[in-house]
Amino acid sequence: MARIERRVPGLAALCEPVEIHFRWRPQLADAADEMVLEAAVNGRADALVTFNLRHLAEAAERFGLAVANPALIVRRLRS
Repeated sequence: MARIERRVPGLAALCEPVEIHFRWRPQLADAADEMVLEAAVNGRADALVTFNLRHLAEAAERFGLAVANPALIVRRLRS
């Protein structure tokens, strides 16, 4: 846990605020996940990185977003 906590400030420094221009609801079965998808779509993300692949993958792909879990992204960044 300490390793993760040391990395959070660096990750936060790379983040950019996303202004929501369009709401795409409803897209997902779980309404609590809608804001994650909207932030990715409105922010023109290349990928949506989430532990919640089951709920977000199908909808994200409709918007042309790749979906991956954090472990996969970390492995890609290291190589």
